[in-house]
Amino acid sequence: MKPLFWKNLSASARCAALQRPAQSEQPQIAATVGKIITQVRREGDKALRSIGNKFDGVDLRSRLVTDAEFSAAEKSLAPADKSALRTAYQNLRRFHSAQRVAPVRVETMAGILCEKVIRPIGNIGLYVPGGSAPLFSTALMLGVPSQIAGNPVRVLCTPPGRNKTGAVSPWILYAARLCGITEVFKVGGAQAIAAMAYGTETIPKCDKIFGPGNSFVTEAKLQVSRDAAGAAIDLPAGPSEVLVIADNRASPAFVAADLLSQAEHGPDSQVVLVTFTEKFAVRVLAELENQLADLPRSSTARQALQRSRVFIAASRDEAVEISNRYAPEHLILQAANPRALLASIMTAGSVFLGDWTPESLGDYASGTNHVLPTYGWARACSGLGLADFSRTMTVQTSTAAGLKKLGPVVERLALAEGLAAHQQAVRVRLDYISAAGVVDPGPASAKAKSSTAKLAAPPRRP
Repeated sequence: MKPLFWKNLSASARCAALQRPAQSEQPQIAATVGKIITQVRREGDKALRSIGNKFDGVDLRSRLVTDAEFSAAEKSLAPADKSALRTAYQNLRRFHSAQRVAPVRVETMAGILCEKVIRPIGNIGLYVPGGSAPLFSTALMLGVPSQIAGNPVRVLCTPPGRNKTGAVSPWILYAARLCGITEVFKVGGAQAIAAMAYGTETIPKCDKIFGPGNSFVTEAKLQVSRDAAGAAIDLPAGPSEVLVIADNRASPAFVAADLLSQAEHGPDSQVVLVTFTEKFAVRVLAELENQLADLPRSSTARQALQRSRVFIAASRDEAVEISNRYAPEHLILQAANPRALLASIMTAGSVFLGDWTPESLGDYASGTNHVLPTYGWARACSGLGLADFSRTMTVQTSTAAGLKKLGPVVERLALAEGLAAHQQAVRVRLDYISAAGVVDPGPASAKAKSSTAKLAAPPRRP
């Protein structure tokens, strides 16, 4: 992580320095994932078994977690562990419940009522990463908003454990139970995404898939979302990343700890430090070495650090420029008056202000959601929230009087676009209102009654 002075880099060098590591491997990843998806679509559960044997090292006839496994998981956790999970669950419920929005009813003009109503998505699939670090926290991040939204069918997939039964982490199962999720399947990777997108003999087809994952999971989500027969997705959430803006008054130990908290996720994770002097950067790099010595996942973290970055900015404005161009999943501001910087931050998944707000709080229990856009998708995508588990529909109602006022406007606009049938749909009604002497039943907003509710049959045309 040799410090790079931003002002000394050319435009092309800046772009190269901000590139995510996994992007260079994208063609190979896409090809591999495409083959897995094709196999799952063709062979269903048989494919899940053979792919599971290959990648997970376990041969499972049934991948559905049983009631007995749920009960055993709950019993295996210490009371303090369950209490910690319940605290995180409650904070997440508070924050996500506050995101509820009310239906909208607006009379845009006399006799014309427009509405927006909210409905939960029917079948949703939740992906919880496993492997070397089963992320039970993700089960809460996905389970809580889906519970509040009231999605009728919720399927959770997570990689099996590397044992004869493929036992899932009891933490994941207890978190799922807190959220009322009963359908949990022991399947991970791109094959899990394919199974939820297209359905198999045992896993229901889902309308939308949620959850983070590695480069293969992210690519699988993107591929199924481009297929009309597949499924929608929440957002591109791939390998973890963090960018820290730290000035000379920040604690090098705090900064190093925050960088390592993301580097330990996986070798394809990326961490970025933006600071203002090379001297401070060197202090942070030294602290990284000190903390790595005692880190259980130091080997993984070191691999991630090999492709991470340190930038020296000439000013706070330049530091913000670097951050906004990178568009990090997590952004930590360990600088004087961090809230003053926040107004200039335009692209980040989640922001952590000040010395006492480690990114770990958001990962587990502050109440915000840790499913966030990576790969720079924060330029256009937001982190997961309650609204992502629902969809909205617009509704409109017109009275006869409303149609008489607005109809001629619509006729003119339709004819201007050359769409005569659109104009005709209005004209036949206006002609009928005029010929039949229709009496308007009242404002459109009054119980949203249709102007045609009690009309006699329209006259036949000669």
